[in-house]
Amino acid sequence: MATANCSNRTRYEDATIRRALRIMGNRLREPGAALCSPNAARDYLALRLGNREHEVFAAVFLDTQNRVIATEELFRGTLTQTAVYPREVVKRALALNAASVIFAHNHPSGAEEPSQADRWLTDQLKTALAMVDVRTLDHFVIAGTRYASFMERGWLDGPAESTPEPAKPKRPRARKPTKRAAAKK
Repeated sequence: MATANCSNRTRYEDATIRRALRIMGNRLREPGAALCSPNAARDYLALRLGNREHEVFAAVFLDTQNRVIATEELFRGTLTQTAVYPREVVKRALALNAASVIFAHNHPSGAEEPSQADRWLTDQLKTALAMVDVRTLDHFVIAGTRYASFMERGWLDGPAESTPEPAKPKRPRARKPTKRAAAKK
């Protein structure tokens, strides 16, 4: 990008955004740093992904206390789509020993409304991660300064639909006394 065509205001705003990202990134890298609210996660992800010219799919991996283990851009796509592979997301979550994850991806078009494909993908990721005891806390669609949250819309409540219920422990059945055992008494 040629800086000669940028206004002083644009350069100042860009520098401010870079400083904000650096501050938030440093906070999240501190030992024990936790995402204290959905707004903190959203704001950080919006700053990180909001101005991209291509789609990026990112994940924030968290421990059991919602402390950030890592924030990673897992997949990069084109102007209109990104290929996301649930197997690779599960592998990364296991490698980092994550207890939960927050997903985010951007829409360079500026439309924050999640597509049906976004919803389907989130369900697939949630189901795959639930199989290895990793919770999906939210998925943000970032469009510039606007966003959509799957959690706020109620799309992540409850267990994943296709996750089987855990098997109930079997109780030993009481045996009926046989005629032979009753005769001995």
